[in-house]
Amino acid sequence: MKKTILFFIALLTTWVIQAQEIKGPIQVHSANRYLMTSDGHPFFWMADTAWELFHRLDETEAVYYLDTRKEQGFNVVQAVVLAELDGIHTPNANGDTPFLNLENWEYNEAYFRHVDKILDLALERDIHIALLPTWGDKLFKNTWGTGPEIFTPAAAYSYGKWIGKRYRDRKNLVWVLGGDRNPREDSHDIEVWNQMAKGIKETQNPKNPILITFHPQPTDPGGSSNWFHQADWLDFNMHQTGHCPNQPTYQKIAYDLNLSPQKPTIDGEPMYEEHPKCFNAKELGYSEATDIRRIMYWNVFAGAAGQTYGCHAVWQMYDLDKSPINAPLKPWKLSLDLEVANQVKHIKKLMLSRPYFDRLPDQSLIASAQLDDEFYITATRGNDGSFAFIYFPNGKSIQLNLTLMTGESFKTTWFDPRTGAEIKSTNNLVKGNKVSVSPPSSGRGNDWVLILDAID
Repeated sequence: MKKTILFFIALLTTWVIQAQEIKGPIQVHSANRYLMTSDGHPFFWMADTAWELFHRLDETEAVYYLDTRKEQGFNVVQAVVLAELDGIHTPNANGDTPFLNLENWEYNEAYFRHVDKILDLALERDIHIALLPTWGDKLFKNTWGTGPEIFTPAAAYSYGKWIGKRYRDRKNLVWVLGGDRNPREDSHDIEVWNQMAKGIKETQNPKNPILITFHPQPTDPGGSSNWFHQADWLDFNMHQTGHCPNQPTYQKIAYDLNLSPQKPTIDGEPMYEEHPKCFNAKELGYSEATDIRRIMYWNVFAGAAGQTYGCHAVWQMYDLDKSPINAPLKPWKLSLDLEVANQVKHIKKLMLSRPYFDRLPDQSLIASAQLDDEFYITATRGNDGSFAFIYFPNGKSIQLNLTLMTGESFKTTWFDPRTGAEIKSTNNLVKGNKVSVSPPSSGRGNDWVLILDAID
């Protein structure tokens, strides 16, 4: 009877956490590894990449997009105010551009009212917006941006103060600087982002502090931490691990978590679903669901505070009347319903099903030698050793080292990342340093999570 009561208490707690109304911006938990709601509950960052949301969608389309993502289990949407795809000169879906006069930085109120409205729509659906004030090509066009390059340190500070003041009281906001650009050496790039952050921070409401992070291009060994980890404005780190498969993304997460002071970290742009692998569809084809799930579980089990998902057609809100970027396979509305978009709720549910804030990555649970390849198995456990999750990307057999776990025997459950279904085993595992386990199936696309719970 006692176990039954405890089970239903845990189930109810998970439901309350997942259904909780937004009361204020998310915050960093005191352990500096994970995020929490404004009233202290676990917050598992499950984001979608919708960079062109404000620029290409009208209100009706935005409602359709947000309703779909809400139903699928997303709680964050990453979007850009001064958008990537000629966001300065090409009007939004309502025919408005951000500036009435760019030379004098005269803002177009109609454009920003549309941004306001979408923020309101997201709040009504308990969705946070990870808001990029600008895409990075407005600082540095490089070879794939349209610009124009409008940001100096002074302009960045003024814009930061202006947009920071406008949104200082928003409950569902996270600031994301950078916009797919790494600061160049021997340039003023770092100062531009520092000044934009300064402008935002100076306007913040101390009763409503909004977190700030930075979205880079792929880089080693870390992401935002390579330039800004010591900056007092950077509340958590962000990576872009890029659009090639089988990259050891878990290494970047581990690198950040070993820095001092410790800050949470997230992969803010992994390989998108249905994206040309390494931008080379002709020779390598497109990413598949198994590629996306593997990155997701690798990162989270390595200690990330959540995960961002992306779909190649959705980030650009591609439709038949738009110029395609890097060959999307179908329009954005059809692409909203891809396989992994309907599976992200399973990892969020799994991570919230056990004590959240004291969870640690622990590769010492894997006794077998491993290579950094697509078969790499990752492990995480509760700090007290009462539970563990082990992710098997391809279902291969392995030996576990359970000597750091609590208790002498463990209940085993196989969790299916594709469906969220659980297969409970009648065979308990006994503590040892070489405990053999085999997932229910193996081969490409047969990924599994082994859940271990101490019996005593």
